Amino acid sequence: MSQSSRKDAFLRHFDALAPTYRQYQQRYAYYWNDIAGYFNFFLHPELSILEIGCGTGDALAALKGGRKVGIDFSPAMVAEAKKSYPNLEFHHMDAEAIQLEEKFDVIIFNNVIGYLDNVQNVFESVRGNCHADTKVMVSYYNTAWEPLLTLGERIGLKKPAPHQNWLNQTDISNLLYLAGFETYRKHSRMLLPFYLPIISWLFNTYLAHLPVFNLLTLNRFVFARPMPGTLPAKQAGKPSTTVVIPARNESGNIAAALERMPIFCDDLEVIFVEGNSTDDTWETIKKVAAEYQGSLKIRTARQEGKGKGDAVRKGYAIATGDILMILDADLTMPPEELPKFYDAIANRKGGFINASRLVYPMERNAMRFLNTLGNKFFSKMFSWLLEQPIKDTLCGTKVMFREDYERLISNRSFFGDFDPFGDFDLLFGAYKLNLKIIDLPIRYRERTYGDTNISRFKHGWLLLKMCVFAAGKIKFR
Repeated sequence: MSQSSRKDAFLRHFDALAPTYRQYQQRYAYYWNDIAGYFNFFLHPELSILEIGCGTGDALAALKGGRKVGIDFSPAMVAEAKKSYPNLEFHHMDAEAIQLEEKFDVIIFNNVIGYLDNVQNVFESVRGNCHADTKVMVSYYNTAWEPLLTLGERIGLKKPAPHQNWLNQTDISNLLYLAGFETYRKHSRMLLPFYLPIISWLFNTYLAHLPVFNLLTLNRFVFARPMPGTLPAKQAGKPSTTVVIPARNESGNIAAALERMPIFCDDLEVIFVEGNSTDDTWETIKKVAAEYQGSLKIRTARQEGKGKGDAVRKGYAIATGDILMILDADLTMPPEELPKFYDAIANRKGGFINASRLVYPMERNAMRFLNTLGNKFFSKMFSWLLEQPIKDTLCGTKVMFREDYERLISNRSFFGDFDPFGDFDLLFGAYKLNLKIIDLPIRYRERTYGDTNISRFKHGWLLLKMCVFAAGKIKFR
């Protein structure tokens, strides 16, 4: 079948389907609601969304977002969408030649790529509607289900359609790459696409996320973003930075933190946050800040609560920089490494930069053996939970944009205030914000002053409980 005849066949099919398409989707609401629910986990009310192949607009209407726009090549589908959702914007438009000038935060392909004649051309077309931080979210059928879905068409359980593309995760990621996007997350879900009391809940909530069973799931997802450095950011210019240094019983490291701090951007702010010290850390912070003469802007604060997580929140609440960084006052993560973090996030190599101590060899006494084992365990756990490779979850230095952190705050109630360290709070929050998480290896050093504030067994048990809690929020939901 030629390109034009294939397009004509799909156009006739969807135009004829338009008057009854909503009833068809309602018949399988359990299936479609699961897809919308997964997308919505990562969407937020302030985001602008463009849906490619919006049909009658029901899926777009169900998504969280601010400005929502849909395009479809079927005029009958677009007419139905406009009639049902006059508050949304719909256009009759070919996805290979999008005639919109607007840049969107999210572009969604909801089970539509099978009907596109040239998927790469469409991916290249939507780049014109992307900024540097745009996320492309694609859902599609698992190729293993092709025989079952074909059978479903023959016996009347699924609407017959012209023969579509059957692409796998590798195909889609490759086409995105050729069009200038990088894939950063892949996901699979749903073993039973119809509702059976208890059985569907068991299969789709639990079994679908386990090895072997996961290979049989119907719905696949690929998330991608523009290649770093290929598109302009929403805001021009070099971003400013705030480095927050939580300090408890770290008097001997305060002056060294400033002396060793590189000036890696034009507007650099350092905030010391002291909390519950039993030595003279607070007095040292005030003295060093008063005596400091240099190009850093120094600020100080004292936390009312307890724990590093509380101290970081205190510092972030008063920070003025576009980028937020954490530097532990023990200086086991060398301050000299901070320019690498700035380069990574300012150039959009990731949306959340996570320091990793477990790549390079450490100094002999930098980390105890049981701590190393625990960190490696949590690395495996988090890589599975967050669907991105996470080498080290508990290294103190983590970096993100302040605007993303403000969105994280608004979503914090989803996971709750359960993390006294702050590391898990930020990692889980970055996942829900749909940020690409990048590990940045550092040379981990021995302490030169003071003792660690971490208890291997007490805090290890607490971290494990937090992982189980988060699994229920992320995976088994």
